[in-house]
Amino acid sequence: EAAVAAARAAAAMAEAAVGCAGLSPGPGAELAAVIGATVPTGFELTAAAEVQEKLGSASRISRDRGKIYFEVPADSLPQVHRLRSVDNLFVVVQEFKDYQFRESKEDALKDLEDLVKKLPWTNPLKVWELNNSLKKRKTKRKKQNLPSAASKEKLNDDREEGADQKDAVEQEDCAQNAASVEPAIGQETEETQGGASQNGEEDNEQSDAKEDTQAGCESESQASDSQAGEGEAKVLKFRVTCNRAGDKHSFTSNEAARDFGGAVQEHFQWKADMTNFDVEVLLNIHNSEVVVGIALTEESLHRRNITHFGPTTLRSTLAYGMLRLCDPQPTDIIVDPMCGTGAIPIEGATEWPSCYHIAGDNNPQAVKRAANNISSLLRKNENKESSSSLGIPLDIIQWDICNLPLRTGSVDIVVSDMPFGKRIGSKKKNWDLYPACLMEMGRICTPGTGRAVLLTQDKKCFAKALSRMGHIWRKAHTVWVNVGGLHAAVYLLKRTWERAEEKRSFW
Repeated sequence: EAAVAAARAAAAMAEAAVGCAGLSPGPGAELAAVIGATVPTGFELTAAAEVQEKLGSASRISRDRGKIYFEVPADSLPQVHRLRSVDNLFVVVQEFKDYQFRESKEDALKDLEDLVKKLPWTNPLKVWELNNSLKKRKTKRKKQNLPSAASKEKLNDDREEGADQKDAVEQEDCAQNAASVEPAIGQETEETQGGASQNGEEDNEQSDAKEDTQAGCESESQASDSQAGEGEAKVLKFRVTCNRAGDKHSFTSNEAARDFGGAVQEHFQWKADMTNFDVEVLLNIHNSEVVVGIALTEESLHRRNITHFGPTTLRSTLAYGMLRLCDPQPTDIIVDPMCGTGAIPIEGATEWPSCYHIAGDNNPQAVKRAANNISSLLRKNENKESSSSLGIPLDIIQWDICNLPLRTGSVDIVVSDMPFGKRIGSKKKNWDLYPACLMEMGRICTPGTGRAVLLTQDKKCFAKALSRMGHIWRKAHTVWVNVGGLHAAVYLLKRTWERAEEKRSFW
């Protein structure tokens, strides 16, 4: 028994050591990888449930909110990219759960430099190469259908204002933001609040939750230039992105990215390039937790359905999390009465095609954008080689949220991103709008089995409206989320058996 116990302990230690290194032996000699994924803050458990369901892997939720980690065989990478709840993916090189930073800035940065030589880079880079080859095959297949740069520019002109265009670009896509900057070693993203997520939401209520700045390093740039002049074959270009959260560090993200990047360049003899890089090395520091990784996505996976943006376009990943929260069943009728550009119903129709989805909005411009997004999705489906679909189970209509053209008790689920009262509507108007919405949603929802999932940042107004509508709606669950730096909430409501009143006097 003692021998068995010792063997088990040794196996557990080996497993832990392998896990920390980011890679472990899969079945036989198969390469396996620990994948890190950024997800909408607050929906970590939803993402973990999807990974378990679709990949059969258990996930670990990071102390740094908005991230999960799970292990898969490297040949499962295509399925990993098809996950609906994750924004960005990276392969973990090594994770330090309790990294001890030295007090002086010079010593702490020197330790980060020295760390580069000690990290197990080989297998993570194999995973990156495999991911790259999959990406190239996919790009080759889709090349004919990709819009030109001019048409992309035209799509951007479809947005409300220049400010909305700015808001729609989030910090993960920092490569574009660095276009006018001289080649440098690193890029930094600092977080001053430990609870802030690195995935600023594209709901665009506020895009200035975090600031991205470029880490410049003249000496390393000169070194890379001289190296490029030698005419070496196949010199990889790279950049380092540092995401730092916590107030007990003696250095900035800028400095960490610069020094760590200089050591990476020296170790691999790669060329530093902030905009046209092949490899993006990630240095994630959250208090005493340090994770080094290699990015597997060039842009966020939530950019999958929307081509025509509005002032408050919701992320597809957040829309998926909201839909999953209400547990749609086959033949359910799902309504988004304030659909905006259609992120929620489009995600719903894509992922739950056995349900029937109805989208509506009172703004004709929003309905037009949503219709264009639906058309884009239909064209994309037609271009898929394996697709035999004739359409999607989704209709859109312009209507008044307080007077929906739907029969009483005819709807199973209501899912909607309610106006925050910042870009759309106002806080003052919400005091009348919210109770009217809840009353009308209660009327169309099936008593006893109907449910609603509603997102809002105007929590005080919503709580007041819900207390007035307590006879028809019961709050079952609340998920706290970060939407563009705003502290918002997703409420899961259950419809009671009470009959909804038709009157319009709420207070």
